[in-house]
Amino acid sequence: QAAAIAKEVFFGTSWAENPRLRAQVLTEIADQLEAAKAELVALIVAENGKLLSEAMGEMMGSISETRYYAGLARTIRGTMQELAPGQMSLFHREAAGVVGIIVPWNSPVTLLIRSLAPALAAGCTAVIKPAAQTPLIHARVMACIAAAPSLPKGVVNSVNEDGIEVGRAMVASPLVDVISFTGSSRTGQAIMAGAAGTLKRVGLELGGKAPALIFEDADLDLAVKELTKGALNMAGQICVAAARFLVHKSVMADFESRIKAAFSAVHVGPGGDPRSQMGALIDLPNRARIEALIQQAADEGKMVLQGQALAQGAFLTPTLFRIDDLRSSLVQDELFGPIVSLETFEDESEAIMKANATSYGLAASVFTQNGTRAMRVSRKVRAGTVWINTHLRLFAEAETGGFGKSGLGRLHGPEGLHDFLETKHIYLET
Repeated sequence: QAAAIAKEVFFGTSWAENPRLRAQVLTEIADQLEAAKAELVALIVAENGKLLSEAMGEMMGSISETRYYAGLARTIRGTMQELAPGQMSLFHREAAGVVGIIVPWNSPVTLLIRSLAPALAAGCTAVIKPAAQTPLIHARVMACIAAAPSLPKGVVNSVNEDGIEVGRAMVASPLVDVISFTGSSRTGQAIMAGAAGTLKRVGLELGGKAPALIFEDADLDLAVKELTKGALNMAGQICVAAARFLVHKSVMADFESRIKAAFSAVHVGPGGDPRSQMGALIDLPNRARIEALIQQAADEGKMVLQGQALAQGAFLTPTLFRIDDLRSSLVQDELFGPIVSLETFEDESEAIMKANATSYGLAASVFTQNGTRAMRVSRKVRAGTVWINTHLRLFAEAETGGFGKSGLGRLHGPEGLHDFLETKHIYLET
């Protein structure tokens, strides 16, 4: 029913043909999110377990993204080509139709907005399936969207469920033209299979296993500072988190000592406590899952720092372990928590080989004081985003996406519109 309403509005109104209206609506949504920022920050901390600083960062990023696409809504242009005297081809960019947006729990505001904002800017209508773990956050965001005075009724729709049936129906529905999904690679593969029957377009940002390459000339103080944040932001529950530390053998002992001290010093606790430097995992089943991975790491590798569960709640202190077996599932799989491997390399070619040894390619970072090497290695690492001497920097203006099993398409930036636009050729003889 929601998809039918979205389809009716798409074809029955001027929404798709009115970029000024779309820009106005997105500006109004941004204003509503701004007004509700304090309330939403508190909800994110309480329901999602983030730190206050992380929750504020999520809100500021979401507001920025919405305003960015409000601007882009008025810049979508076509082209014209003269083929011969009296023969012209016009190439028009137009909205793809109804977009199904499937939102994960780890950043429920940002990961909704980064699909919804470009979809609306392009002229699409939308049906949203939010995560079951964060219903209060989603309800408040939807209230902000609904409060936009200029938003036509039926452009944005949301269907809640505690399961997978709505998502499955959305993927298979002939009324839905595009699926925009953020989540695991396994679910992304299932979405591709489910979408095959209607040959709908799919935009997928999936799992990651981001390596951080620390060369012998790296500023280790900087690397430790950046990678402590890059690995433990959101308790490691982010697909671009630094998950593997690949370290030149000549500095491994020094780096290991420093990163162990930094991880050990992280204060784990409730997101609302100003002393906390890392918050909770999303729930107790995920804590149990990470605890099982810690035991596997102790069995297969060498434990450097063993994470411990706190007495109450889904809290777990960080884990570091050494491992040299590239075939291990601890190296190959996304672990999605505060657990990071330490691996050595002897030279640049081995560092690149190890960085590219998984099926993922979402993000990576390179730490070196040699600018030529930094650019050379960044080009050879198969990842959609490579940071140099930092980790985990995301911007509305800069596209993100992955290679391999990390997904299809791009989000953010001008290319973030592409999943939601079709190109139409109109031929004219005069």
